[in-house]
Amino acid sequence: MSYSARGPPKIEGMISLKVDNLTYRTTPEDLRRVFERCGSVGDIYIPRDRHTRESRGFAFVRFYEKRDAEEALQEMDGRVLDGRELRVQMARYGRPTSPQRRRYDRRRRSRSRDRRRRSPSYERRRRDRSRSRDNKRRSDSNSRSRSASKSSREHSPVRRNRSQSRE
Repeated sequence: MSYSARGPPKIEGMISLKVDNLTYRTTPEDLRRVFERCGSVGDIYIPRDRHTRESRGFAFVRFYEKRDAEEALQEMDGRVLDGRELRVQMARYGRPTSPQRRRYDRRRRSRSRDRRRRSPSYERRRRDRSRSRDNKRRSDSNSRSRSASKSSREHSPVRRNRSQSRE
């Protein structure tokens, strides 16, 4: 379910269940159809991978009433959906509330941390290593081009004609 146009629903007071072991093709509508047998479902959220936009294999199903959520927990845990046995439990954590927390970029933080920890000797070794790789690449490409030109001379038609004329 996409909330981009209208934003996420008001989930305060809802009871959330975490549903694990979903297939990547399971949709919120599939989950709603199965879980609504236990009570009124307020929201279904399937987290997606940031890069591939595929399902991450679990979902959160939110109920308006606690007794409906408890009934769904009892009935749905171990039930098979799309060929997989569902694992249902009460959700331990709610959705993050602060916008900064959602925008947190772990990669940016770790890169800056790495820079602070690097010593000057590490940087020197790194620079030297990249120079030696560049020199090696240059020498490898030169030797390849020389060997290619040798083999092309050996098989050139001009060379064959000369050898035939000597015989």
